[in-house]
Amino acid sequence: MSTESLYIEKELSWLSFNERVLQEAADKSVPLIERVRFLGIFSSNTDEFYKVRFADIKRRILINQVQGGDDGAKHLLSKIQSRVLKMNQDFDTLYNEILLEMARRHIFLVNDLQLDEYQQNWLRRYFRDSILPHITPILLTDDIDLLQFLKDEYSYLAIEMQQGEKKRHALIEIPTDQLPRFIELPEPKGKRKKTLILLDNIIRFCLDDIFNGFFEYDSLTAYSMKMTRDAEYDLSQEVEHSLLEQMSEGLNQRITAMPVRFVYQRDMPGNMTDVLCGLLKVSRYDSIIPGGRYHNFKDFIGFPNVGRKYLENASLPPIQSYHFTQARNAFDAIKAQDILLYYPYHTFNHVTEFIRQASYDPKVRSIKINIYRVAKHSRVIDSMIDAANNGKRVTVVVELQARFDEEANIEWARRLTEAGVHVVFGVPGLKIHSKLCLITRQEDDKLVRYAHIGTGNFNEKTARIYTDFSLMTCSTEIADEVKQVFSYIQNPYRPAEFTHLIVSPRNSRSRLYDLIDREIAHAKQNLLSGITLKVNNLVDKGLINMLYQASNNGVKIKLIVRGMCALIPGLKGISENISAISIVDRFLEHPRVAVFNNNNDPDVMISSADWMTRNIDNRIEVGCLINDPALKKKIIDILNIQLTDTVKARILDKEMSNQYVPRGNRRKVRSQIAIYDYLKHSEKQLKKRAEKAITNNDTH
Repeated sequence: MSTESLYIEKELSWLSFNERVLQEAADKSVPLIERVRFLGIFSSNTDEFYKVRFADIKRRILINQVQGGDDGAKHLLSKIQSRVLKMNQDFDTLYNEILLEMARRHIFLVNDLQLDEYQQNWLRRYFRDSILPHITPILLTDDIDLLQFLKDEYSYLAIEMQQGEKKRHALIEIPTDQLPRFIELPEPKGKRKKTLILLDNIIRFCLDDIFNGFFEYDSLTAYSMKMTRDAEYDLSQEVEHSLLEQMSEGLNQRITAMPVRFVYQRDMPGNMTDVLCGLLKVSRYDSIIPGGRYHNFKDFIGFPNVGRKYLENASLPPIQSYHFTQARNAFDAIKAQDILLYYPYHTFNHVTEFIRQASYDPKVRSIKINIYRVAKHSRVIDSMIDAANNGKRVTVVVELQARFDEEANIEWARRLTEAGVHVVFGVPGLKIHSKLCLITRQEDDKLVRYAHIGTGNFNEKTARIYTDFSLMTCSTEIADEVKQVFSYIQNPYRPAEFTHLIVSPRNSRSRLYDLIDREIAHAKQNLLSGITLKVNNLVDKGLINMLYQASNNGVKIKLIVRGMCALIPGLKGISENISAISIVDRFLEHPRVAVFNNNNDPDVMISSADWMTRNIDNRIEVGCLINDPALKKKIIDILNIQLTDTVKARILDKEMSNQYVPRGNRRKVRSQIAIYDYLKHSEKQLKKRAEKAITNNDTH
């Protein structure tokens, strides 16, 4: 077997993950409005795929042309194009099916040709009052630099004005940054139905109101289009440039970066397509995709539920941690025991409250935190500013290179600096992706450190939809090493040793290899062995080869991989002891967790790092071995629930077929709901035991 046939190309594996998202939109057991929103998630994912992964392949092809090499990028590009085309066809079919399903439930998404007279009159008034002030057509001429101002976050209407044989073209941006994409139309009283129309279609309906009086034309037609740019950029390496200035320049470069995808309404006239492709300098290596009437389906993530409650997921009220609710404050709670939270099942308020309390607690001397992506209205950032105002020493490590969040993070950095917070940017080329917070408190005659180590961001918004672990501890060994990580961030070239933490790029690869090697050694000695791994992406070939080696030596390996998985399970003589599933459901699976059996004395690790080369070798990431036996058991129980999922788990295989795990005669287990029930029960049991202990004490 050739070396290359041991791995699935990561880009194709990523597309396979997005197919699983589309499966959720197709699943009739999913509430109808949630299915519409999954179409939006699929579309948003596709946009990012083109900006990043497709663009990277295009760059490889162009470099190979200059250097005369061939790494198979052209062949890969061809496979991607055909797979994407098939997925887009499935998307269009599914979209039409869902529209019919909505109509059966008296929800109608109409276009500009389906309006009655009452709606037409209402829309013309609405357009003039609310939409027209945001519309400015751009006329297309030979000397216009379309790349200079066209945005890849927006959908456009390409307009053709024809007078006799003469044709003129213009573009209108759909102003979704100013206005909602979906507008509910009024219905006569007593009618049960709800009618929505897309902003795009209101503009189509009112085209004459935009152009009449300024241009002469016999006919006026509109076709939708959108462009996706390469999201990468070059950072200036001049010594005198600060990282902040370099990132600002990089963002400007991204704004004018070359396109990698051009999507257009399939009935757009050929001459119009040619004009647009010429002005956009679209090359033969770019993806030119004929599509439907609407683009930027990512806006469907926010599709409103104007119907009955059952059309969207019933809410799962966030669970309160008993350890926090029964303590006087967050510090007392953490001092009593290590606490493990699992979002969005647990409330993220425990974390924001921990940080808020630290901002004014007179015993707190300093706060250090690193942020990668935060919420638009971040309580965490507000608490950092409050802490600085209260005289605390506050250090915030801001990752300026967090893709697509760079602009927001530059603004946060400025705001924090103005408030007197010490802002650290790290080093260009070494992203800081760890999820750390360290609070130092003066307690009697000594300093006590409280640490947070997580798998997800300090982001109140994503904590409601991403599953993630947070460990909160005042263990001296762990907290001291978290302090070392912050020192390492400020000076990554100074030697640093970590025993309790697994830190990229310092020791992650060697520690993970050692942990796998130990399982191999146990298997060879006929001792109990095994590895359970849950990650977003598994593509690093060194780690995959170690797992193959472990499998060959009899180590049973169970994988739960949400996104890209380059490892191929079940290959004869290579990975027969490896099984892999992927779970896509209402929450986005985001934690990175590993369990090494260690002859039935398991090591359990949570981490910010996926098993990708960039996360292991080229980023600052932090993993932590869990010490508390009860917390170890909780993580293992959660993983075991996921491994028994018979509703939302798909099998990962060489064919990337995304077959659901067969249920057979097993009971129905939807792991995300089962985990919620498990954690709710766990918190109730904690409370019962505590109340029983109080009663026993009172009795004695």
